[in-house]
Amino acid sequence: MLVLIKGAGDLASGVAVRLHRSHIQVVMTDLPQPTAVRRTVAFSQAIYDGSTVVEGITARRCEDKAQALMALGDGEIPVLADPEARILKALPFDALVDGILAKKNTGTSITDAPVVLALGPGFTAGVDCHGVVETQRGHDLGRLITQGSAAPNTGVPGNIGGYTVERIIRTEADGIFEPLVSIGETVEEGQAVARVAGAVTYALLPGIVRGMLPPGLMVYRGMKCGDIDPRCRRENCFTVSDKSRAIGGGILEGLHYFSAF
Repeated sequence: MLVLIKGAGDLASGVAVRLHRSHIQVVMTDLPQPTAVRRTVAFSQAIYDGSTVVEGITARRCEDKAQALMALGDGEIPVLADPEARILKALPFDALVDGILAKKNTGTSITDAPVVLALGPGFTAGVDCHGVVETQRGHDLGRLITQGSAAPNTGVPGNIGGYTVERIIRTEADGIFEPLVSIGETVEEGQAVARVAGAVTYALLPGIVRGMLPPGLMVYRGMKCGDIDPRCRRENCFTVSDKSRAIGGGILEGLHYFSAF
């Protein structure tokens, strides 16, 4: 089975890890300048670095079909800077997973592949995709929805260690992003963690920096640029999350469920 995943951030990468370990070949696409904050567990980092490794799985930046096939032949995950997913027309994909998490459908159609699955709100199973996987933390996280939609976006991050919105690091101005701390670093409440055009963002809680945008990226005021994990387990910064593993399980279920028809 060959699966295209649109998006290569941390949740999409958690899906890719589960599929790859299930001997399903995966190709991923993302923006030319990805904005995943959990860069240590996002295959999109390959677009910046040429290659990246998440949990022992290598992803490699590819420019076209030929390079993607070479990477697949080497047991790697090809990642293309291809926001329009043009590669979809170049290879015989058995399934498409929309993992962009834009909270809306940005162009995916149920006719794009034999099986089309999507993550989170903005899609309706049976209309613009075959199945939707719930991404909201709680009882239904990772559930495969075969009719209807996922829970609507609340705008409030999931509760981790008793914190929600406080976990998110956001920029204070438009301009070039400058991180002041690194992923895996422990910070205290009130510590300066990022700066844009002289405007500094301070940590709202003590914890460990689990995600941070790369330096030099153009950002806008209020943009999510990082996150802090109050559980302070450094190893969590370098492995896919419980949330992405659950979502990956839902995608695996969907591939088998809809391929059976």
